[in-house]
Amino acid sequence: MKTPKKHPKIKSNLHPKSKHRERYNFKELINSHSELAEFVKKNDYGDESIDFFNPEAVKALNTSLLKHFYNINYWEIPENYLCPPIPGRADYIHHIAQLLGESNYGNTPIGNKIKCLDIGVGANCIYPIIGTHEYGWSFIGSDIDAIAIKNSTEIVIKNEELENNIEFRLQANPKDIFYGIIRKDERIDIAICNPPFHASAAEANAGTQRKLRNLKGENSTDEIIKNFGGQNSELWCDGGENKFVRNMIRESKKFSETCFWFTTLVSKQSNLKSIYKTLENEKAVEVKTIPMGQGNKTSRIVAWTFLSIAEQKDWRNTTWNK
Repeated sequence: MKTPKKHPKIKSNLHPKSKHRERYNFKELINSHSELAEFVKKNDYGDESIDFFNPEAVKALNTSLLKHFYNINYWEIPENYLCPPIPGRADYIHHIAQLLGESNYGNTPIGNKIKCLDIGVGANCIYPIIGTHEYGWSFIGSDIDAIAIKNSTEIVIKNEELENNIEFRLQANPKDIFYGIIRKDERIDIAICNPPFHASAAEANAGTQRKLRNLKGENSTDEIIKNFGGQNSELWCDGGENKFVRNMIRESKKFSETCFWFTTLVSKQSNLKSIYKTLENEKAVEVKTIPMGQGNKTSRIVAWTFLSIAEQKDWRNTTWNK
């Protein structure tokens, strides 16, 4: 056994409101979801952990976290669909809640009068689950994948707390982001997005191989990569993250009076320069960059609004503080 690692009690790089700042208490998590027990083992340092190389173990961990912290009784995802890390998803929700609070005299608006659009909700429905539980918001989840929409709908139907707060809309045109989703005269308080990271299937496979190699220290078979990778639409698009976000900004201008804040994750710092340039070209009134970090990975949320100061005040007073 290797020398035990010294672990900080609190993961200070996570948002202060995150339920995941402390190390996993596997005893409590197994009490919430007994199927997790078979995957919990002592690692080389003598710590209880799971094999993050095993998709079934990761799925069991996610299920237990959702049951334990977010009152979710049923959560399933189809085989080969993305199984995202819960702490990172929770961080995004808490950071945008803070952003809304900063736009509302320091008070985060809560309750189902607050509407959040999750662009690319996927089959896992994680963002709406966390946002509904933590802040009582209502959600619209959009996706280009009908199977993903169907599965997320089933998750909502089988969890009473979610049922009246989350709806799903299929994006018929994969080239559109807001067109075909936001309805006429609809008001969205905040839009969120975890864009496809890679620019091609080959690049996505190479990225997954790299991630698995970091976990396991060896090359992996195509089947293992497929099990870990997620669907094509979840991982890559023409032009990758950079092009997707810039297209999102251009299209968001057409909905400048419909949505208060547009936000997206940006994984690659090298993409920021062209993203800021596009925001400048489209005349965004206010732009904010919110740093995020989980473990050794750093990321950020880029947020923008086209509403003037007067329009922001009117939105606050007529929607959030009625």
